[in-house]
Amino acid sequence: MRAVEHNLDNTYSWVDKLRLCLVTLNIVKTVILGKIIMSRTLFTLSIVVLTQLIASPVFAQNEVLVKGGQDPFGPYEPIAGWPNDISTIPGSENWTWGAIQGIFAESADRIFIIQRGVLKKIDRPEERLIEEQGTRLRFPTGRNYAWRDNTMPWRDATQASPDHNNDHGWDQWEGAGYIRDVDASWEHCVVVVDREGNIVETWDQWDSMWVKPHAVYVNPFDPEKHIWIVDDYAHAVYKFTNDGKEIVQTLGIPNEAGEDEKHFARPTFMTFSEDAMFVADGYVNSRVMKFDHDGNYLMQWGQKGTLPDDTRPGYFNALHGIDIDQDSGRVYVSDRMNNRIQVFDQEGTFLDQWRVGDPPSDVQYLIVSNGSVWIMDGGTTKLLKYDLDSHFLDSWGTWGTFPGGMWGVHGMTVDEEGNFYISEVNTGRAQKFVPKDGAKPERIIKRVNPSN
Repeated sequence: MRAVEHNLDNTYSWVDKLRLCLVTLNIVKTVILGKIIMSRTLFTLSIVVLTQLIASPVFAQNEVLVKGGQDPFGPYEPIAGWPNDISTIPGSENWTWGAIQGIFAESADRIFIIQRGVLKKIDRPEERLIEEQGTRLRFPTGRNYAWRDNTMPWRDATQASPDHNNDHGWDQWEGAGYIRDVDASWEHCVVVVDREGNIVETWDQWDSMWVKPHAVYVNPFDPEKHIWIVDDYAHAVYKFTNDGKEIVQTLGIPNEAGEDEKHFARPTFMTFSEDAMFVADGYVNSRVMKFDHDGNYLMQWGQKGTLPDDTRPGYFNALHGIDIDQDSGRVYVSDRMNNRIQVFDQEGTFLDQWRVGDPPSDVQYLIVSNGSVWIMDGGTTKLLKYDLDSHFLDSWGTWGTFPGGMWGVHGMTVDEEGNFYISEVNTGRAQKFVPKDGAKPERIIKRVNPSN
């Protein structure tokens, strides 16, 4: 019977299957009515055929097959013009978004966005010839046809924004020819928008403290919904009251890197379990640090790997994303420069690993949700879906600066309504995607783990 099942699944077109289904139904009908006498074997075979046809994906799928088209945004529709520009803040009319490091949806009505200051708001330059290189180049590209307008980038926000807010960061940035408070300004590093994209909060009172805000979260197991912000170059993680008026705790010693249990060295992201939290101490120390919910140090694991492509368990090169499967308790880590995912239990025991791909693949961030691991690949500009055991299931995404295109995705989050958000360092924007009507549920990232 297995051979019959296999052939039905792989040999016949859906039209053939439909014809077979009709024939089989007629045979079964005939047998039931007693018009012919059939052997037990043939009768059994007809029932098997009928069962397989009904179970076929052709008959099981919900969508109606249509001609043509493609799927650049997967199961979502991008919301053009979301969020409103920084220039809508009174007094900031001449500024726009800078390199947006992170994003977190506390709810569909309160979304946090963090960035490395703001950039001068200027219109896209008109295309012109550039002859300084001894040959004729046209810049910006992509303006010869109306449909290409604004599809190609003309400013890299992560280069135009200062990398970090200290003497070294500003000296480095100004050495590249930029002018402080003319090309960029270190302000509006933390803003909050509502579902329509209106800027409803600015945490400007903390702007001078930030060195390089990198990620923002709410602990889903915290009834007071404190806000956690990881500051990469400050080597610290800050815990705020939900309204941002007060810092209630600091992990690490600000502006002091180190390797012991009291220090970080450029931490990147964090995640939460029911009784602990895990910080990816990521760019330099290459380790996972575990704390209880009161911020008490518990343990750590991991060490610096060798480049390129270290395959040893527990060795990292840029530990850049971390999340937990709340059902199994497994900790999933994106080992960015080794371009792989490593899996551990909450005591640091290695369980599994898989490679995401060869260059230009570049593992940036991940979300574990509803039995799946969703990985943002910055090199291929694809959102990749795997099951918890590493099997590849789905992907979508396209490069560009138009609504729904992506360039330099550095963070992502989902809300309780299934809306999907990303932050982009290169484009210098956040984007919101809403599920399409009729989208397959398995293609939608669900907020099973509220820390996403």
